[in-house]
Amino acid sequence: MSPNTTLEDRTCLVTGGSRGIGKATAIELGEAGAEVAVNYKSSLESAERTVEEINEAGGSAIPVKANVADPAEVAAMAAEVHDAFGTLDVLINNAGITKDTRFDRMTDADWHNVIEVNLHGTFYCTRAFYEDLVGSDHGRLINISSIVGEQGNYGQANYAATKSALIGFTRTLAREMGRYGSTANCVAPGFTMTDMLKVVDEEIQEKIKRKIILGRFAEVEDIAGVIGFLAGPDASYITGEVISVNGGMNI
Repeated sequence: MSPNTTLEDRTCLVTGGSRGIGKATAIELGEAGAEVAVNYKSSLESAERTVEEINEAGGSAIPVKANVADPAEVAAMAAEVHDAFGTLDVLINNAGITKDTRFDRMTDADWHNVIEVNLHGTFYCTRAFYEDLVGSDHGRLINISSIVGEQGNYGQANYAATKSALIGFTRTLAREMGRYGSTANCVAPGFTMTDMLKVVDEEIQEKIKRKIILGRFAEVEDIAGVIGFLAGPDASYITGEVISVNGGMNI
């Protein structure tokens, strides 16, 4: 984020904020001066480390527990965020899971579990904070899609379906939120050095890397910087867009 950019007047929530892209994003926002709620499902220790890092850098952050696939837990999380920080300005729907397998081997549970977290979770969180976002002078909805949602990927029919759906969801919300002056955008990361990628066989990693023009996987900070930009004042006239951050894999 530009050193001239400040988010001191913004309150943000990052779902899945205890690790990977979510953690890097929470730190990016916190270091820019935002108040940050770091959502986690079960990894309290990791969430607390993220919060500690933000607070030590002079920011303000709290951990907030919720399984985003559970609407009751999301409602409780919203109440906790409101009690701590007041209304929300920026919602980053980042929480997501994978259950990878070839389609002809995919079980009902493989399909539904991914849909419930990645898609239903985005719906529940957006619904819980929608009035905040459209009531804010700088409301921002930022949904994290994926290059897999743009291109598909072998063994990821469930994940690809959710990440493609987020693009349509975001563009629809951009139309509906625009009359309030609030924006909705999507960030579609390419293959990024997170726990999801680290478990992929090295030979497959090398095949993927050969398709990337820049010749490397993204670091989480590469993605967090774009999310931070969309959350800030310089992005006030960008809405309904899918920002692909993939090292050139779409060319």
